Amino acid sequence: MNGMKARHKERNMFRSRADAHILQAGYRQSFVALTAWLLLSGVIAAQDLPPAAARPDLSPPAPKVMPLRDAFTLVSGVKTNHATPPASGLPEVDYNGGSFSTPNAGDAQTGVRRITLDDAQQMAGGGASNPLVRLGELQVEAAKQHRMGVQSLYFPNIGTQVSNLHFSTQPGQVFTAIGPLGMERSVAANIINKNQTAFNLSVVQPVTPLFAIYQLVKIARADENIARAKAGMPVAETARKVEKNYFDLLVAQRELTSAQADAKKIQGKWLTASNSGAPRVSTEQETDMIGAEKAVVLSASKVKELTESLNEMVGLPEGTTLELVPPEPLVENISMKEAADTAAAAGSEVVEAEQTAIKANAGAKLSKMPYFPSIAIVGGYANQTALNVILPNQFGYIGVIATFTVFDGFKREHGVKEAKAQAEAADLGVQLTKAKVGAAVKSSYLELERSRQVALLARRMVSAIQVVDASYKSDDPEVESPKAKMEADMFRAELEYRQAYARLKSLMGNK
Repeated sequence: MNGMKARHKERNMFRSRADAHILQAGYRQSFVALTAWLLLSGVIAAQDLPPAAARPDLSPPAPKVMPLRDAFTLVSGVKTNHATPPASGLPEVDYNGGSFSTPNAGDAQTGVRRITLDDAQQMAGGGASNPLVRLGELQVEAAKQHRMGVQSLYFPNIGTQVSNLHFSTQPGQVFTAIGPLGMERSVAANIINKNQTAFNLSVVQPVTPLFAIYQLVKIARADENIARAKAGMPVAETARKVEKNYFDLLVAQRELTSAQADAKKIQGKWLTASNSGAPRVSTEQETDMIGAEKAVVLSASKVKELTESLNEMVGLPEGTTLELVPPEPLVENISMKEAADTAAAAGSEVVEAEQTAIKANAGAKLSKMPYFPSIAIVGGYANQTALNVILPNQFGYIGVIATFTVFDGFKREHGVKEAKAQAEAADLGVQLTKAKVGAAVKSSYLELERSRQVALLARRMVSAIQVVDASYKSDDPEVESPKAKMEADMFRAELEYRQAYARLKSLMGNK
């Protein structure tokens, strides 16, 4: 009996201990749950507090850790497995064979226009409807008509005159006679009729003024020659401006290609570093990425600016994308002697100086004409009823009229001396102009030779890089960037070569 009580008491104690363990486990779980709830409530409450109530953080800021591919603006054309949108706010520029587009820029392109340099020059200034062409033609036409008007003074001047007069009273008697008985008798002798009509046809042929007319014609012809020499200058200037803009755009497009290829290399370099586990973007990485992106954007902006400028010159709609065809290399074969001889004979500056000298010498001879009388032959026919008593109703006449100024206060002498000084100055101006043009031709020819050698060297370098490019992928940035740079240098050299040749042709009168 005592044993059963002892076992029963021991069993009750074991149950009490088990219940105590269960109760302690429940207390621990409740304490953990309560602690977690209090922490969560504190975090939520801290987020709802205003910024002024937050405790300031005095610790130094930790560097921002982000994958490198998220910090770099992907360049169009680079293949990557990370479809991550660009993090930069700068626009992404796509380059396509010399043209570019900026997505979401708001400029809707009107289309792509393939154009050559000859087409651009023809559209800008080669047509007959161009205002500059028309202006030169009008100046030549005006000078020609002036010269022909002066030449017409060689021919006689034919003129007519008609008059019909009616007096209010009868003209008075003009003849009175005394008769034998001392009586005065008036005889009606009306010399001038009350009603009169007169018609006169006259022909005047200058004689001595023909010498002055000859000098005036020389002056007018000199003005016409000057106008013809200058007529093509505005058109040639427009062609040179179009050519410069055309080559500048070619260079800008190659610079954009080079900038994009460099950006691809930098992007590939740092994407590889990011995939290898780089912890964060360094200052060097940021500098490289920003520099590459800036170069692409600036190059694209320059291409757009030059494209719009060329569109305006050739008359294409704004926003037209131009696909430029690289022109054939310039080929010229001219010697310095040929250039100097042509410039001395047909250069616009020399022509103007020579024609100015002709005008001055003609003016010197013209200033001596007042020393001679002005003589003219006059002839005509008259039909009149005004002086019937003195003149018949119809008659013809011929005669000579001469005028001469005896004294004019020495005006003629001073005019002759002035014209002589102007003629001597004009003759000296011809010599100085020829010397100036000769020196300019020599300098321009030497510049032409230098630019020719540079252009040939640039062409050979581009040909060599094309041979190297054939062994690599066409989109390899390691080859694409130097190739684009060499092409840009080649176009710069070609433009300088063409400009030197244009300056030489201008000195030669565009011959």
